[in-house]
This record gives sequence, C-alpha cells and structure tokens, in this order.
Amino acid sequence: MAGKDSDKGKKKEGKKEVVHGKKKEVKKETGLGLSYKKDENFGEWYSEVVVSGEMIEYYDISGCYILRPWAMSIWEILQTFFDAEIKKMKIKNSYFPLFVSPAVLQKEKDHVEGFAPEVAWVTKSGESDLEVPIAIRPTSETVMYPYFSKWIRGHRDLPLRLNQWCNVVRWEFSNPTPFIRSREFLWQEGHTAFATKEEADEEVLDILELYRRIYEEFLAVPVSKGKKSELEKFAGGLYTTTVEAFIPNTGRGIQGATSHCLGQNFAKMFEINFENEKGEKAMVWQNSWAYTTRTIGVMIMTHGDDKGLVLPPKVATTQVVVIPVPYKDANTQGIYDACAATVKSLNESGIRAEADFRDNYSPGWKYSHWEMKGVPLRIEIGPKDLANNQVRAVRRDNGAKTDIPVANLVEQVKDVLDSIQQNLFETAKQKREACVQVVKTWDEFTEALNQKKLILAPWCDEEDVEKDVKTRTKGEMGAAKTLCSPFDQPELPEGTLCFASGKPAKKWTYWGRSY
Repeated sequence: MAGKDSDKGKKKEGKKEVVHGKKKEVKKETGLGLSYKKDENFGEWYSEVVVSGEMIEYYDISGCYILRPWAMSIWEILQTFFDAEIKKMKIKNSYFPLFVSPAVLQKEKDHVEGFAPEVAWVTKSGESDLEVPIAIRPTSETVMYPYFSKWIRGHRDLPLRLNQWCNVVRWEFSNPTPFIRSREFLWQEGHTAFATKEEADEEVLDILELYRRIYEEFLAVPVSKGKKSELEKFAGGLYTTTVEAFIPNTGRGIQGATSHCLGQNFAKMFEINFENEKGEKAMVWQNSWAYTTRTIGVMIMTHGDDKGLVLPPKVATTQVVVIPVPYKDANTQGIYDACAATVKSLNESGIRAEADFRDNYSPGWKYSHWEMKGVPLRIEIGPKDLANNQVRAVRRDNGAKTDIPVANLVEQVKDVLDSIQQNLFETAKQKREACVQVVKTWDEFTEALNQKKLILAPWCDEEDVEKDVKTRTKGEMGAAKTLCSPFDQPELPEGTLCFASGKPAKKWTYWGRSY
C-alpha cells in the first residue's frame, strides 16, 4: 500500500527507537507548526514563518535582522546570476566607502530632500564629537559622482559602467518588516554614464529585464514592468522604471526593483562633462539601478503557506531532502545506504540534495521540519521502497506523491523540480490576475480598493490628481497611490476620462496600497 512506510514512520510521543544498537528518545512532531494562518493573520504569519523557516533571526536593534544561511544562500544564487549577466554587458564591479560627507550629500537638492529623513549620521568618535558629522550611505549617487567627474574627460572614457554589491542604511521609518523594510539591507547598485540619452534609455530596459527574470524565472513571482509616476519616481532622476509585484493576501503592491534614468541632473550638479568627438564640451547621461534582499521577502509572501516556507527549486539551497523511514525489524542499514546512494547520484547530476540521518527525530518530525523550511521535494525510503528498488517522492507545493524507480531517479527528479518551479509561477500568476480590477469611476475605485484589488484605471497623468487620490484615500490601511503605468498598455478608447478627475485620460495606470 502506497504511503504505508511513511505513515508508520510518524512515531508516537515517547516511543523508544533502537538505532545502531543505541536506545534514544524519539522527538515527535510537537511545537513545530505555525500558530498563525496566512489567510487569517498575514502579518503574524509572515513574522513567524521567516523565523521558524530559519531565514532570519530578530536582532536587539529594531529594524535590523540577522540573515541566516538559509536566506543568504538564496541571495547568493540571485547574485551569481545577476553578476554574470551584467559582466556580459561590460559592467564592472567596484566598491565605494560607506561614509558620505554632508557637503557632497547635499549637492543635489531634490535627491537629498527625498532621502533626508532616512539618513543615519555618525556624530562621535569615542567620547569626542566629530567636527563635521558623517552620513552613512542611503544610496551612493553622491558618493560616486564626484569621482565620475574626475575619471571622465573625453568621449573615449565613456561609457563608464560600474556596479557595487554592498549594504545601505535607511533609518527613519515605521513598520519594520524582515526583508521588506529594514534599516540596513543588502543590494547591488549600478551607476553608469553615457555620451547619449539613447544608450542610457537602452540600458535602463536591459537591466529591468534582468530584474523581471530574477522575479519570474528564479523566484517564480509574476511582476508588471512599467514606469513610475512623477510623484513616485527616484528623487532627482529623470524617470524611473520598475517591476511591481502584488501580494493578494494583503492587497498591496510592492516595488520589486527599480531602474532609473537620471538624465543630466546629477551631471550638472557634479560637473560630469566630457569632450565629444567634435571637440565640444557635453554633459553625460546617467542611470542608476538596484535590487535588494526585499526580493526574498516577496518570494516568501507569494508562495509560503500554513506549513511554512515554499521555496522555488531554482533558488532553494536544498532542492531535495532524503529521509530514511525504517521501522520494526526493517533492514535499517540497507535503507540508510539507499538514502546515501540517492543523495550521491542526485548531487553528481547537479541537483542540490541532502539526507537527514538524525536518529533522535522521527520521520514524521523530519517531514514537518523540512516542510517548514520549504524544501521543494522530499524523498522517503522505507523497507517497501528498498524491496521494490524505488523511492517515494512528495512535492512541497501540492503534496502530490509519486513512486520513482531508482533506475530513472535523476531524470524524473529533474522533471518534478521543473514542474514545481512552473506550477509555483502559474499559481501565483493566476492569483495575481484574479486580483486585477479595471475601474472607470471613483466609486468603482474605492470599492475595488476596499476589496484589496490591484486596480487598473485610466488616468490623466497629473501630479495634483495623484496627490488628491492619496488625500482622499487616507485611512488606517494607508493611502492609495500609483504603482506603475504598465509598458503593456491596454487600448485606451478615444474620449476615455480619468477615473479621479474626469479630465481626458492619457494612459492606463495600476493603483493600490503598497508596502
């Protein structure tokens, strides 16, 4: 009977299990489950799942978190992908200091106003006050650009394309949330300078496509590519493009990653000039772009369930966990050997697999433990599996069980992992699409907002109207704002009016509450 071995493996509390001739107390599945349900109390569920799934640990300074290896390894997988892609684009890595002098930070007025409340300052050294306080970077435009001005002289010095992997600090905020909003976070930030706007525009979209791939191909999270409104764009920039995700449970949009064209604004402030091919003096065109450890939080919110994390195979540290299920007078050593052989052949084929041989935990306890940590596929090997030269595979995403002959192990496991990756994306996409509501009027808009929808509405593209929408929707849940105007624009029939102002609409825009 299928599943018999694994069911018998769920030991009763306190039963003694004899392994390798030693008597051990076997821990049953107690105290492992989550106390909150995702659909009932999303905030508490999320706070619990990130700790129980061993992604983070809370720290004694509010808004700061320890990233444990289970989370850090996901960051490293994304980093490996992105770093290789930008190197193909001839972008080079560098590292600039963490500290910024106040004079430099305050050079670009709009920029510093945008970041001022979040800047942390170093004011003392030991017991003595610093003569001039030093800022800790909230982002590195002002750190880097004085040196761009020094290094760029003629058209042969262009393009200058740099990236750095680092941490940044943004202090002043409410509602810290692991991965989503933290005082210190990890990111990459790219900073580039070009002779022409065309080159800058092209790079903005090339980078945005890499961000889409991080979310959709690796994290299995659907996103919309689009442009931010003037109100929501990067402080001091020309325009901002974004990949926007949406969390159906909370009805909130979340900025996934941004790629900004800075235009010539910073070039003017920092005097980044070059002599063009005609011998004339010209200003460079600049971009900056970044994605952060927030990516991991969006993934957890999208796929996690009431049993814990659900990790897409492409980013899971451990893609397959192999669990021995010995019982009664089973050939324990034979089962352990089969588990070790399974791990070996999976590892040799490039699949990240490990076995859980801990003998003071019952198989049932181990199932719950690895489900909590979100491992995509569990393989169980019991006496019947050993006798039939097969393994039992259980998917984390949908719980489906299949018996796989040892002869086809690698091939079938690869297929199952591909299927899990695809299914996570398709499921998330369907959930997201079910939340999209097209509205034409203010009444439809407020109703959709109360139903936690991702709202697509015709808009006149006026800043005052957006400010007005924010004011009119202020409440306990937070105000609604534009998330982005998707590049993929539905047809806008002539005579369509803005849902909020009644003026002629210029484009379709996503609206909603956001993180």
